[in-house]
Amino acid sequence: MRHNRMANKADTAIHDAPKRRTFLVGETEIAALPLEPALYLVATPIGNLGDVTLRALQTLAAADVLACEDTRVTRNLLSRYGIRQRPVPYHEHNAAEAGPRLLAALAAGRSVALVSDAGTPLVSDPGYRLVGEAIEAGIRVVPIPGASAPLAALVASGLPSDAFFFAGFLPVKDGQRRQRLEQLKAVPGTLLFFESPRRLDDSLAAMAAVLGDRPAVVGRELTKTFEEFRRGTLAVLAAHYAEADTPKGEVVVCVGPPAAAEDTPQDIDRLLLSLAAEMPASKAAAEAARLTGGGKPALYRRLLELKEKGGGG
Repeated sequence: MRHNRMANKADTAIHDAPKRRTFLVGETEIAALPLEPALYLVATPIGNLGDVTLRALQTLAAADVLACEDTRVTRNLLSRYGIRQRPVPYHEHNAAEAGPRLLAALAAGRSVALVSDAGTPLVSDPGYRLVGEAIEAGIRVVPIPGASAPLAALVASGLPSDAFFFAGFLPVKDGQRRQRLEQLKAVPGTLLFFESPRRLDDSLAAMAAVLGDRPAVVGRELTKTFEEFRRGTLAVLAAHYAEADTPKGEVVVCVGPPAAAEDTPQDIDRLLLSLAAEMPASKAAAEAARLTGGGKPALYRRLLELKEKGGGG
């Protein structure tokens, strides 16, 4: 009976659009402009409610339907900004039932906004399934960008940010966790993980064992009052959290990329000859210097030697 009542409430909320489509910025009430029919993926704050964007507020207030992971969490945000919406739940436990109702609303020409509890939808939440079904049905999908915990941790970590890989949560069982880390070991970029505070020490120990003693950063309670970044090698961080009390709040772990293997002389010779086939010798030496970190004069001399030998190494 309780399940039926909840489903009926969700159906009512989907069909009853908010009467007053406004939001507050400070003490100023702003009218939300109408939205075109589409599925809107709205990023919400990861902690500090002041991090929401104006476009997100406009979308949340104007949407015909607002779907979220936990209605209690989303209502806190709506209340802060004076948005009169009746959010409906969409999460991993009810996706099979709630998804078709949302798709039906979209097919009927309504606007649907989807939010997660915090951050950007589809990053470790079930929205991926709904987006795929909407695209298959020819429904427009619109991203409303904003806060993202992995990116917030990455930019403050001090680790390389030119290439990175978000790996979500590691498996709970140690054997499966290490197997997954083995798969990620050779990724040529910074690795980003979500982790439970209760498993943080075990995960850091597994990372140190499988990935080696790389530089790493543990970001906790990002954008909140007790935000913390703890830096060190994986071994140092694993030892710290093995002795410390269980940390509180959400955690992002950033792990530096593997050390670059040094180029052998044969590798450099092949690179020089390959570049020289496409450009003048001076430019080939300059490009090889950029790619390898070597000195241009020495690489230029080596290229001339290779050419005198007829292209041999």
